[in-house]
Amino acid sequence: MTVVNGTRIEYRTCPLCEATCGLEITVKGDTVQRIRGDRDDVFSHGFICPKGSTLKQLEADPDRLRTPQIRTETGWRSATWDEAFRLIEERLPPIIAQHGNNAVGVYLGNPNVHNLSGILFTRVLTRALRSQSVFTAATVDQMPKHVSSGLMFGHPDLIPVPDIDRTDYLLMLGADPYESNGSLATAPDWPGRMEAIKERNGRVVVVDPRLSKTASNASEHIAIQPGTDALFLAAIAATLIEENLLVELPDFYEGLGRAATALEHFTPERVAEKTRIEASTTRRIAHELAEADSAVVYGRVGTHTVSHGTVSSWLVDLLNAVTGNLDKVGGAMFSRPAHERPRSARGFSTGRWSSRVGNRPEVRGELPAAAMAEEITTPGEGQIKAMVVVAGNPVASTPNADRLDDALGQLDFMVSIDLYRNETSRNADVILPATSPLQRSHYDLAFSGLSVRNIANYSAPIFPNELGMEEWQVLCRLAAIVSGLGADADASAVDDFAFDSYLRQVVDDPLSPITGRDPDEIKILIGDRHGPERFLDLMLRAGPYGDRFGEVSEGLTLALAEESRHGIDLGPLEPRLPEALCTPGGTVDLAPQTILDDLPRLDSLLDSERNGGLLLVGRRQIRSNNSWMHNIDVLVKGKERCTLLVHPDDAASLGIDDGGSAEVASAAGKVVASVELTEDILPGVVSLPHGWGHDREGIAMSVAAKRPGVNSNILSDETDLDPLSGNATLNAIPVTVAAVS
Repeated sequence: MTVVNGTRIEYRTCPLCEATCGLEITVKGDTVQRIRGDRDDVFSHGFICPKGSTLKQLEADPDRLRTPQIRTETGWRSATWDEAFRLIEERLPPIIAQHGNNAVGVYLGNPNVHNLSGILFTRVLTRALRSQSVFTAATVDQMPKHVSSGLMFGHPDLIPVPDIDRTDYLLMLGADPYESNGSLATAPDWPGRMEAIKERNGRVVVVDPRLSKTASNASEHIAIQPGTDALFLAAIAATLIEENLLVELPDFYEGLGRAATALEHFTPERVAEKTRIEASTTRRIAHELAEADSAVVYGRVGTHTVSHGTVSSWLVDLLNAVTGNLDKVGGAMFSRPAHERPRSARGFSTGRWSSRVGNRPEVRGELPAAAMAEEITTPGEGQIKAMVVVAGNPVASTPNADRLDDALGQLDFMVSIDLYRNETSRNADVILPATSPLQRSHYDLAFSGLSVRNIANYSAPIFPNELGMEEWQVLCRLAAIVSGLGADADASAVDDFAFDSYLRQVVDDPLSPITGRDPDEIKILIGDRHGPERFLDLMLRAGPYGDRFGEVSEGLTLALAEESRHGIDLGPLEPRLPEALCTPGGTVDLAPQTILDDLPRLDSLLDSERNGGLLLVGRRQIRSNNSWMHNIDVLVKGKERCTLLVHPDDAASLGIDDGGSAEVASAAGKVVASVELTEDILPGVVSLPHGWGHDREGIAMSVAAKRPGVNSNILSDETDLDPLSGNATLNAIPVTVAAVS
C-alpha cells in the first residue's frame, strides 16, 4: 500500500457480480475518493463495469443498516447486538423444541457466494440447525446445471465453462454477457473477449428471442421462441446423429448410443414451427459446430429458468462432447481452483428427502425456493414456523412474490441478515446488519471454480468494521443459539469447533495432499488466524497449487496471496478428464437415465398450444445484479429501465402506445408496467427486467422507492418448476397484455 499526503491506494476484487474484476480504490482517511479498474490485475487488466465504481456510494449510503433492528408494535428500533441475540434466543429455540428442526427454514441469497464469510459460515449455521427446510437462490437461477453436471460428471460443481479466449466458434443461448458480465463462466470483460473471437476470424452466434446488446454485437443472431431452447439443441444433436457428424469418443465416455436413440426423432423439420427457427438454419449450425477447429456451446439463465432447464443443460454439454469439444482447448473446459479438494467417486443423486407439501425432491441439500410459501402456510407436521434469511430478498426474486410476502407475514418468528430493510426483511422480527463489502475480506471461492482462467486473488478489508461484529461471528452466534448453547456463547469457540472438524476431514481424507498430517502441527503452521482466513489458508495450502505446509517450497499460501495485490495468475485451463470425474465408473455419462426419462415431456412441448396469448421473458441490465443496487442513485438515474418491451405489431393489435401503461396478467398475478416499443423483440414476446418492485410498505430504501418499477415475479407460478432440479420457471410465462388508460 502506497500512502502520499494521507491518501492511499488499495486493491481488491469487485464483489458485485461474477466477473471478479480488479479495483483500484483511492482512499483518504476514512473516505473513498475514487474507484477505477486495476490495470495490473492479472485477470481483468483494468476492465470495470458501472457497478464496481459504486462501492463508494454503498459505503456511504445512509439507508444501509449499521445496528441491529428489532420490530415492535409501534415500528422499528435500533438495538445492541446482545439485545438482538437475546431476543432470538427467547423466540427461536422454543419453536425448535415444540415443532422440530424442520420448522425453521433457511433462505440463502446469492450475495453469499460473493462473500467469504457467507459461503463458509452459512454452512456452520445450517449444520447446527439440522433442518431439511433449506432454500437458496440457486433454484431461481442455476440448479439445472448442477443437476446435469452431477449426473454426467459425478459432482454438481464439476461444471465445464467456455474457453472463450481460445475458441473459434461460440454458440450462446439464454445469456446476455454484455449486460450480465457472464454467469457460470467467470471472466472480466466478456464483451472484449467476444470481440476477440471475431477479430481472430471466429464466429459468435447468439440465440435469443430478443436482439439483446450481446446479440447485436454477435456475428449472427437467431431469434427463438421462448422456452424452446431444449428443442433447438435436441434438433442440432439429431442432425449430428443423422448426418454422421459425431466424433469418435475416448473410451471413458458411455451412453452415446442411448442418447442418440432418444434424440434422433427431434429433427430440425419437426421442431421448426415450435422454435420459430428454420430447419435449414438448425442444420447449418450443426455443421458449423462439427466443422470448426474449436467450438463451444454455452447456455445460461434463459435456458435454465424454464420448465426443461435440466434437459437444456444436459444437451449443451452433450453437444460439446459429441463434437469433440468437451475438455478441449477452445471448447468447454474445467477450471482448477486453488482451493479445490480432491473429490471421491461417489456419484450424484437427488431426492434424499422431499418437500412436505408439493413432494419436490431435494437437490444438493436444499428444496426449491418456489416451495417456501406453501411450506409456511400449509398446516401439519413439519410446517415452517420461523425463517432465517441470510443476504436474500426472495420477495423480489422468487416465484409468486405476493404469496410469499403474505406467507412471511404469517411466521411466528423471522431473522434477516441484510444490508437494508427491503421487501423481504421488512417481515422480520430482527434484522442483523451485514458488513459493507469494503469492510470485509474477499476471496472468490465459488467463482474461481467457474473461471475461464485459473487465478487466485485475495482482498483484505479497506476499512475497520463499523458494526462491532464480523459476519462470521454473527453466523457463529446464531449457530450457537440453535444448538442450545445460548445467546452469550463465544463465537470464537464455534469457529474453533467448525475449523477443527474441517481440518480433521482434510487430514483424514486419503485423497488429500496432506493426508495423515498431525492436525496440531497444521494449526501451529497456520498461526493465529481465525474466522474465514483460517479456513482459506488451509484450503489454499492443501489445494492443487499449495505449499502443503512446507512440502512444496514455492507453493501457494494465504500469506502469498495477501502480498500479491493484483492477484496470482495460475495459468490457462488445461484438460482434466478423466482424472477429474467423480462418477462411480470414472466415465462421462452421456445418457443419464433420469434425463432420458424426462424427454417425453419435452416431446409433448411440440403439441402444446399457446392459446393466443403472449410469452413473458426477463432481461438483465448492466447496472443491476441484486435488487439492493436499485438504492444506489448513480445506478438507477437516467431513463426508466423497468419497462415492458413490446413489439410494435403486438402493440398495434392491443391498442398500446409507446410510453403508455399496460396490465400484464398471468395465472399467478398481474402488474401494471410502462410500455417501451421495440422491434428488437419477437412478435408474441414481451419482456420485463428482474428484481424491481420497491413499493411495498415498510421498506427503508429511499432511492429505490422513488423509482420502484414492478416486480416481474408476481407473474411467475410457484407450481411450474423444472421437475429434475426444482428450478423456478421465470421465462416463457404465458401472459395477457391490455392497455391501461
